[in-house]
Amino acid sequence: MHIVIAADHNGVVLKGHLAVWLAAHGHTVDDRGAYGDAEQTVDYPPLCADVCWQVTDGPADRGIVLGGSGLGETIACNKFPGVRAGLCHDLWSTRISRGNNDSNVLVLAAKVVAPAAAEEIVAAWLDTPFKGGVHRRRLDQIAAIERGGGARALRDGGAR
Repeated sequence: MHIVIAADHNGVVLKGHLAVWLAAHGHTVDDRGAYGDAEQTVDYPPLCADVCWQVTDGPADRGIVLGGSGLGETIACNKFPGVRAGLCHDLWSTRISRGNNDSNVLVLAAKVVAPAAAEEIVAAWLDTPFKGGVHRRRLDQIAAIERGGGARALRDGGAR
């Protein structure tokens, strides 16, 4: 699988660890930054944008973004049509993120998730299939909101 990965200064160390781990597990890894010193502050929105473009319009199958809490990254990533970013701290949320929500961007909180747990989360995220069914209908409703339908689109027939 072609995985694009990026992190702000808070996640740069864990990103490096995961990039090596992913490559060792046979994935093609595209490290989009930040690089180097965790002491040099890096803004996450441009990194999130780059990952999201690589997933929606580029060669990446999926993306991984790391930040301190992951909250801002999740907000930024979910501004992009077609991106379903899930902030995952454990295996349960990871499996829901993929199985129910078909997430294509995984967000990890580098200040919360240790490297060994991050490996388990990434492995589960890559291996968990989308369930479809009722969850497909819900993703279609989300897509209607993205297209500008808002609450009216759901009220007028999309919320079945």
